[in-house]
Amino acid sequence: MPGMVVFGRRWGIASDDLVLPGAFEIFIRLLWWIGTLVLYATHKGRFDCHSGAVLHGYLVVLLILLAVIILSLCAIVYISAQGTIMNPGPRRSMPALVYLRALLYIPEFVWACLGAIWVSDDSRGCAPAEVGVVIGAVVASWIILLFTVVGVLIVFDPLGSLQWRTRADEPLGLRDLESSQSSQLFDRARSLAARVWECRLRLLCCCLPQDDSHRAAFSSIAQLFSGFFSDTDLVPSDIAAGLTLLHQEQDKMEQCRDPDNVLPHSPSSPIREDLELELEKAAHCMQFAVAAYGWPIYIYSNPLTGLCKLSGDCCRNRNVEYDLVGGDNLGCHFSSILHMTGLQYRDFIHISIHNQIYEIPFFVALDHKREAVLVAVRGTLSLKDVLTDLSAECENLPVCEISALLWHGFLGISHAANYIYKRLVNDGILSQAFSIAPEYRLVITGHSLGAGTASLLAVLLRSVYPTLQCYAFSPPGGLMSKALADYSKQFVISVVLGKDLVPRLSIPNMEDLKRRILKMVSNCCKPKYKILLHGCWYEVFGGTPDDFPTEMESRREEALSQPLLGEESLLVHGSTSYQSLSSDDSPGHAKHLPLYLPGRIMYITEDGPSRRPCFSQVRYRAEWSSEVAFGSVLISPRMLTDHMPDVVLHALRSLTSNRAFSLCPSTLSNSHLNVI
Repeated sequence: MPGMVVFGRRWGIASDDLVLPGAFEIFIRLLWWIGTLVLYATHKGRFDCHSGAVLHGYLVVLLILLAVIILSLCAIVYISAQGTIMNPGPRRSMPALVYLRALLYIPEFVWACLGAIWVSDDSRGCAPAEVGVVIGAVVASWIILLFTVVGVLIVFDPLGSLQWRTRADEPLGLRDLESSQSSQLFDRARSLAARVWECRLRLLCCCLPQDDSHRAAFSSIAQLFSGFFSDTDLVPSDIAAGLTLLHQEQDKMEQCRDPDNVLPHSPSSPIREDLELELEKAAHCMQFAVAAYGWPIYIYSNPLTGLCKLSGDCCRNRNVEYDLVGGDNLGCHFSSILHMTGLQYRDFIHISIHNQIYEIPFFVALDHKREAVLVAVRGTLSLKDVLTDLSAECENLPVCEISALLWHGFLGISHAANYIYKRLVNDGILSQAFSIAPEYRLVITGHSLGAGTASLLAVLLRSVYPTLQCYAFSPPGGLMSKALADYSKQFVISVVLGKDLVPRLSIPNMEDLKRRILKMVSNCCKPKYKILLHGCWYEVFGGTPDDFPTEMESRREEALSQPLLGEESLLVHGSTSYQSLSSDDSPGHAKHLPLYLPGRIMYITEDGPSRRPCFSQVRYRAEWSSEVAFGSVLISPRMLTDHMPDVVLHALRSLTSNRAFSLCPSTLSNSHLNVI
């Protein structure tokens, strides 16, 4: 439900979020109360020490205070468990209970202070058990108070002031008549949200230089985040409940759906031969894309021996002997790249570890096995790379073959591609490479951020090197316009594994995900705590998806489009999300230009049930797919692990080696794979 309004402002917590934390605190305080009662009953109210009377009074008041607090918490838990996410009516008394609980912190704080004074001044002559109980009570009180303060800071909403929501109390019809003022109110809230997000980014990235490029990135990302979150009145637990419901809904649909009809190909089929050939090339290029991450990924992949193997080379300075540029631990990076690629020192033309916003590391080497000049671009590994990732605005690309008005790309990745393009062309790096091996062809590769950069770099270099090929592993989804994506199919191959989140990330997809979450939580008729508990069990242990209603099942759709504010609606009136609830064809869906994955898409999926016992045999299959298959976000525990570079490399090697591995599916490095 929407954020709870207490103390004159909205908070990032709902009235149905207090069940689990309240139950946990009841458990702690009940143990505390029982322990104190046992001590008091054991001494039968008589304490023989110097300040026994004071101790007696302290314990009596402590028992009463704990009992009152426990009763208030029981009331909070009971009321918070009533109703559903979208039915806060049974919880209308929650603000009063919150005020009561807040008042009880005052005597608890005072009593903790008095207990500390007694222990330090008047506890002489008392039994250690008696003093220990008081010390325990004081420490427990301070710990609970500390966690309470931390919790308040976590759920504090900087945008929660009711000043910009004062019109929420006006009659609905009047607000409709004054739509222009409502729009101004919403714009004011979004502007305030952008400033808050920019302050958060500056605080998070306080260690980075505050130059013009960083300030521009902060502003761009803040606008993106504020535009996405400011038109909803959801709290984090609502989003978690919605993702849980959506995951189980998607699993139910997957179980009910007929197996995909795969076109059978004979062993001599050109389509099958093309897929097998590209799989071999992709598996070969992926090791270079992984190597671009340098020593961190090498040590991660070789936790027992990696550090020892690199220790000697890390101290050597090869900057003079080889073209190494920028960054720290250059020797470590170079040595790890050598170990992972199997190349010789003389095969490297240029290695850049330089890393700034919109400027990412890469290396250029001669791949004699494939007769290629290979450019490998590193993926996300630093906070600066994250800022490049999040600069998700759309900009025109200067490609002269077709009108630039049709060629759009991801802003942050586009800047990164232009940076590497200038380095390769203007600094003569590619000219140097082809002067050594003029008969070789150009191959560009990368993973994640590196995949997106490699794809746009390939577009920029295509006119100069018409035979180039690009292999993009797990590239970002919202990368290219439709025209540019179609053009790149001639020379770019994207590889996507399983339910990887990143290839499905785009602003339209995230808007669609938000709309689905809103519909799921609006339609569900179960309390939030039951949704979350069952969701945790389902994610960890599996089982059958709960029989929740589908997105619009047994629910009047018009009830979801009522323009209410406050606790009566999850959406701010006039927002694009509000408009999109009533129709999938609403203008809100056309607000952002749709962007797609680059090139042809090679999709690797698990063949068979998605959940298997550990150490069971797993089968995968690879097939050509289309960008339409990545038009929505799939919720899964593997949505992040399927993106990891070592996982993708293991999958590709398994596909091409035709060997079986009996490991746990959760490690995703196991497979007996079947190419279809």
